[in-house]
This record gives sequence, C-alpha cells and structure tokens, in this order.
Amino acid sequence: MPDVTKTAPAPAPEDAKAPIADPSAVVKGEKARSLWGDAWRDLRSNWYFIISSVLIVILLVMAVFPGLFTSASPTTSDLVHHYLGKPELSKVGSAGWLGYDGQGHSVYARVIYGTRASITVGVCVTVLVTLFGGLVGMLAGYFGGWVDALLSGFFTNVFLGIPFLLGAMVVLQAFTDRTIWVVIFALAFLGWTQIARVMRGAVIVIKQSDYVQAARALGAGTNRILFRHILPNAMAPVIVVATISLGVYISAEATLSYLGLGLADPTISWGMDISDGASQIRVAQHILLYPSIMLSITVLAFIMLGEAVRNALDPKSR
Repeated sequence: MPDVTKTAPAPAPEDAKAPIADPSAVVKGEKARSLWGDAWRDLRSNWYFIISSVLIVILLVMAVFPGLFTSASPTTSDLVHHYLGKPELSKVGSAGWLGYDGQGHSVYARVIYGTRASITVGVCVTVLVTLFGGLVGMLAGYFGGWVDALLSGFFTNVFLGIPFLLGAMVVLQAFTDRTIWVVIFALAFLGWTQIARVMRGAVIVIKQSDYVQAARALGAGTNRILFRHILPNAMAPVIVVATISLGVYISAEATLSYLGLGLADPTISWGMDISDGASQIRVAQHILLYPSIMLSITVLAFIMLGEAVRNALDPKSR
C-alpha cells in the first residue's frame, strides 16, 4: 500500500486572522462616510457650531421678519422721547426698551430693523465673490499656462493690490444714490481675490489626483472633469474662507456707513446708527452702545461658524 502521510493544514493568511475593525459595519452593510459626512458628524458635537448656528438663525429670522420682535416703527419720530435712554422711564412698550435717539426714534426698533441690511449685504456679497472668484480660480488652476498667467498672475494680482476699504470708498463715490445693491456691488467688485487664490491652489492639487487622471484617460470632457470631479472636492477650503469672510463684509458695510460712504437714508444700518451715536456719546451713550453690540455679535457668530467648519473639514489645523 502506498505510504499516506498526513500534512498539516496550511496556515491561515494574516488577513484572515486579523479581527474585523467594526463587525457591525459588515453585517449592516454600512458605507464609509465621505468627507462631508465626517465633517457633519464633527460639527454636531462642536459647541462653536451650535452656538453660532443658533445666533445666525435668530439673526436671519430677525432680518426677514422684524415684526416678530417689535411692533414699533424704526422711522417714527417722537421728540417727546428726545435722547431718552432709561427704559424704565418709557411707557410705550417695547419701543422704549433701549431708549431713544436724538430724533426720538426707538433704538430697539432700529437695532432690529438694521439686521436686514447687514445680513443682506453679507450674504449677497459672499455669494457673488464665491461664484466669480471660484470660477476665476478654477479656470486658472486647471488650465495653467497662459490662462493662469492672465487670470491669476495679472488679473487677480491687480485687484489684490487695491486696498479693500479704500477701493470700496472710491467706487461708492461714483454713485450719488448709494442703495444697498450699490454697496453690495462695490464690496463684491474688490472682494473676490481671496476666494480665487484659494480655489486656484485647491484645483492645482486636485487635478493631479488619480481619479482625475483616470477620468481624463476614459475620455471625460473638460466640463465633466471640472464640475463633476474637481469642483466638489475643491469646495471645502472655499466654504471655510467664504463663511469667515461673510462677517468681514458685514463689518465693512458698517464701516463704510459709519464714514458716510455706505448706506444712506431711508435704509436703516447699524453703521449709520453707530455714527450718529459717536457724535452724541457724551450725552447719550446708549445710541452707540446697542448697535455696536449687535454688530459685534453678528460678526462673531459668522467667524465662529467659519472656525467650526474649518476644524471639521481640516482636522490637521486644530
């Protein structure tokens, strides 16, 4: 009979011995979270994000529906309450909570209604600079060569060399009727350069990725590569910069209005009220105090939101 020898079973490969990191994920068939999924999970547990989001929601509701917060008119004058700053002396309800200015306007009503102009300017300018600056940066970073030299090396650098507030003042001087849309145009005209540079840098890195090279090898067109593969992955740093810049644009509008070069009557603006309060600071400090507090809270809320988004999208920056 032939000699039959028993052979030891072959050792299991190391991969088979390795424990499953998360067996429930295999059983349930869960998909791996994307960058945005991980970012949302981190944001939900970030107190910066929670506090800033609550404040921003309140400010947005205040801007859209100011009548929910006060029944007083911000343009109604009553010289009987001239410079009245003590709320307890007023017997006319919420209109006198924060006192009155030199024309007898309710400071509380003007603070509430002033939210609309600031939020509108900040949001609209941010949207415009993100769209235009993002497009310029994406084209410059993707095509490179003379396109990059023209858009980034010349066009962007020319606008980048113009001081932001000084340039906005010069632009606004050309208009006799400085409405809210004129101020938005002036700020957006000079504020897109930072977004363009951030987008350009992100696109230059992403276009060298394997999945972009694979899409190009499979015959994908330029539009598909730009808007399907590059743009979604390049938006993270742009969103961070845009969120933080929104607060900067709100403060820029208030600064221009304070200097008398921004919004004008009949538009109600915190910057205009701060300017009026600064001229009467010795006799009525409350006119300056409350618009300044609201402006600071609004800018701080958007900066906190931007910091929370930055930490969620880029954990290495913590």
